[in-house]
Amino acid sequence: MIDYARYLVGEIDEVMAETKTWIRERPVQTSGVDKLGTVKGSANAEKKPVDVDDEFISLLRFSNGAVGSIEATRNGWGRNNFLTFEIHGTLGSLYFNYENRDELQVFFANDPADRRGFRTIYTGPAHPYGDGLWPIPALGIGYGETKIIETYEFFKAIAEDSEVSPNFRDGYRIAQISDAILESAAKQQWVKVG
Repeated sequence: MIDYARYLVGEIDEVMAETKTWIRERPVQTSGVDKLGTVKGSANAEKKPVDVDDEFISLLRFSNGAVGSIEATRNGWGRNNFLTFEIHGTLGSLYFNYENRDELQVFFANDPADRRGFRTIYTGPAHPYGDGLWPIPALGIGYGETKIIETYEFFKAIAEDSEVSPNFRDGYRIAQISDAILESAAKQQWVKVG
């Protein structure tokens, strides 16, 4: 979500965060782990203290003056891959939910009053990569398609000797922002991003 925020809004300069560990010990992962890292052991499995957060929330200040927030939890019952974002600006609003990857909800501020409301834009042939992957609107973007696009862009950058995005600098910046979030939670104050 930090990468989304930077891509869509701009660079993050400062953060204020709260972290929380609700479940203080978990079974030790030794075997029987599924693809998501979920332990499939017995109720008698050895348990040890955890060293990760179950939940965090962070306020963000962007260098362009925008403000935002990011929230994440491991304990959101009923949420499978609920990665969402909302952006509100002078011209309207956007809403995206990763569980419905082929839909973007858009609200235009200049719509006539009798037709105001969010409308759904579906991914299709008119969108980037659409001719090859979504020849029919609302066909649905799956995880596989996103990996095809990432791989294509990576190999294209190699073949053309060009920069790929996101790149290692982006990864490093996200690590700096993540470190600032943890520092802010520990100090209970705003922290400038390194």
